[in-house]
Amino acid sequence: MQKIVITICSINYLAQAKTLGDSLLKHNPDYQFLIGLVDRLDQSAIEKSQLPNYPLIELHTIGIEDLDQMCAKYNITELNTAVKPFFLEYVYATYADAEIVHYFDPDIIIYQPLTVIEDALSTNSLFLTPHITSPYPDENRPQERDHLNTGIFNLGYLGTRRTENTAKFLTWWKDRLRDHCYIDLANGMFVDQIWANFAPVFYDDVHVSRHLGLNMAYWNLHERSITNDEEPYEINGNTPLIFFHFSGYSPEKPSEISKYQNRYTFQEKGDVASLFDFYAQALIKNGHHEYKKFPCYYIKPEVVAPRKRFLRVRKYASMPFRWVVNFIDHVKL
Repeated sequence: MQKIVITICSINYLAQAKTLGDSLLKHNPDYQFLIGLVDRLDQSAIEKSQLPNYPLIELHTIGIEDLDQMCAKYNITELNTAVKPFFLEYVYATYADAEIVHYFDPDIIIYQPLTVIEDALSTNSLFLTPHITSPYPDENRPQERDHLNTGIFNLGYLGTRRTENTAKFLTWWKDRLRDHCYIDLANGMFVDQIWANFAPVFYDDVHVSRHLGLNMAYWNLHERSITNDEEPYEINGNTPLIFFHFSGYSPEKPSEISKYQNRYTFQEKGDVASLFDFYAQALIKNGHHEYKKFPCYYIKPEVVAPRKRFLRVRKYASMPFRWVVNFIDHVKL
């Protein structure tokens, strides 16, 4: 049985992708690791010798018919997530012996064999991890209402097995992401992720895991603590850490757990400090400072909004408020 992990990124994130691949094969040598590249090597100044020693699958080679339209409508974050089911479907079509295909975000490190996931996938088509398994204790960010906006499950990881339901899910998911993969919370969209809320409803063989060692990240630190000092790490004294998701972390800001949260600093969560220290060193060793210099081919030029002329409010400060409002309504800015 062939087992594959694929991640998706642009050239500027190849250090993260390489770090993920190295950690995967350290603990799961029977896996193959692929990088779906949302970039064009033929349009980049990067040298072949600078590329990681893993297969790179460029986005324009996987046969998305309306790729140009998707690139035109989406920003780079939206595009990277919109193509996820297309890459997964491509892997199944290209690797005929692949029975299990996992998607991992590139900013993840794997610390254990993935047997817990494989066991669940032996009787299920899809494997999902919720952001949290218990309520937040305070009003810091993130909050439960944030996950109501952005998705109950974190799609930085998705496990799949070759089944009819997996094929149906990928077909449905592709259809939604062609046109509805925006970051637009007001209209019920948050890239690819929020759509996964429907998966356990639409299909009866979706495993929702509450294993605390899967997808540990800034959003669930309130319920999970590392309780020993070296690998194999344990969570809360009794659960092995399978993989940690370093979402929102940057080696340029090594004292910040994630740019997306304000609940903890490393002073309050010293138990994870060694994980982050190792991760920063691994990224630097794997070329982070060099890769980040390469611009992505698919990034659209920034559109500068036209300047607007604003009223000088001081001139009208002595006027009754209703007059000012009426005046503003009739002024062409």
